[in-house]
Amino acid sequence: MRKSTTYSRSRVKAFLIIGLGLPIGVLLFAWLLTMPAISSLRANNPPVTALMTARQAQADAQGLTIERHWVWVPLARISPHLREAVVAAEDASFFTHEGFDWEGIKEAAKYNLKAGELKRGGSTITQQLAKNLYLSSERSLFRKAREALITRALEHQLTKARILELYLNVAEWGQGIYGAEAAARHHFQKSSQDLTADEGAWLAAILPSPQQYDPIKKTMVLTRRHDRILRLISRKPLSPVP
Repeated sequence: MRKSTTYSRSRVKAFLIIGLGLPIGVLLFAWLLTMPAISSLRANNPPVTALMTARQAQADAQGLTIERHWVWVPLARISPHLREAVVAAEDASFFTHEGFDWEGIKEAAKYNLKAGELKRGGSTITQQLAKNLYLSSERSLFRKAREALITRALEHQLTKARILELYLNVAEWGQGIYGAEAAARHHFQKSSQDLTADEGAWLAAILPSPQQYDPIKKTMVLTRRHDRILRLISRKPLSPVP
């Protein structure tokens, strides 16, 4: 009798493992099949991004017409001041990590725990690029897992210079304003290659809330952020195009 009971329990365990494992396996397989072709980004620029599509859908739902301003420029034609400012503000360890800033994630978790709410995310430039290019604004474990897979693929298949070039060209800098060139023209009436350190710091400062500060509203909070970024980039010489 004991032997029969043990056998029955083993069968139940086996069925549970198979029952749970199959859906997860199917989901993972589906994810792999729908993974974006990251390698194509080595030589090709994206024709549109998930963020742009989402913003357009939001505008359509509200009955608004928002013109998209987007001019692609190579990294060498983006002011080194802006490049340095964005890295300093968004992801100081960008050139040394492999897609995830574990120290930053740990610090963000501590801050959120103390604040009692999710205020900081600890996302790297590569993670932000993954979201901008391919993902919705939905907050779920599945979306975070997909973000992680895409982030790893971006880091493995593209150079840091290309990741930065992509990010600076698709980042949102205002209502309908995408990329460094359109941002420079919109906010400062000049080309992105001519931006000063002060202007680069302002553009980097509004990245977390680009629509809120469009046009640039020099509030106390934004000014403090700008001043901190400007101090950071003033401490070291400008780096050449990586």
